Amino acid sequence: MKVTTRVESPQDAPATRRVHMAAFPGPDEADLVDALRRDPAWLPGLSVVAVDDAGLVVGHALLTRLRIGDGEGLALAPVAVAPEWQRKGVGELVVRAALSAAEEAGEKLVVVLGDPGYYGRFGFLPAQRHEITGPFEVPDAYFQTLALPGYDGAPRGLCRYPEPFEAA
Repeated sequence: MKVTTRVESPQDAPATRRVHMAAFPGPDEADLVDALRRDPAWLPGLSVVAVDDAGLVVGHALLTRLRIGDGEGLALAPVAVAPEWQRKGVGELVVRAALSAAEEAGEKLVVVLGDPGYYGRFGFLPAQRHEITGPFEVPDAYFQTLALPGYDGAPRGLCRYPEPFEAA
C-alpha cells in the first residue's frame, strides 16, 4: 500500500486521535492534540497527516507556535504512527512533510524533545548550539533545534511552550 501526506482537515480529527491513542500507551498525546486545536498556538497548515491509499489516516505530525526568548518558533510534537505502520517510513514521511510545510510558510526554527538518533536524520542538532534552552531538565542531546532556511540567528533564549503542553 502507498502512503501520502497532506494537511490535516477538520474532518480528520477523530482519525488523528485514533492514531495517537493506538500509538501511545495512554490518552496524553491525543488529549494534547485536542487541546492544541483549541489554543492560539494552533497553525492549521502545519498539522500533517499520512494517509494510506484508501484514505485512512495512519500517521500525524504536528507543529505549533511556541515562544523563544523575545521571538517565536515551532514545536514539533507530538508525532504518531499507527502501530501497523510503524517502522515502515511513515513517521519520517510525515515529519518531513510537516517540516517542508513550515519552510514554505516562512518559519525559521523548529524545536523538538526527542531521540537524537531519530531526529538527527532531519538535521536537528542540540538546541544549545543556537543558544536556545528548554523549560525542563533533559540531557542536552534530547532538546534539539532545526534551523530552517530563513533562520538568521534569532530567536534565542528560553522556550515557552503553549499552555496545553504544561497540562499534558
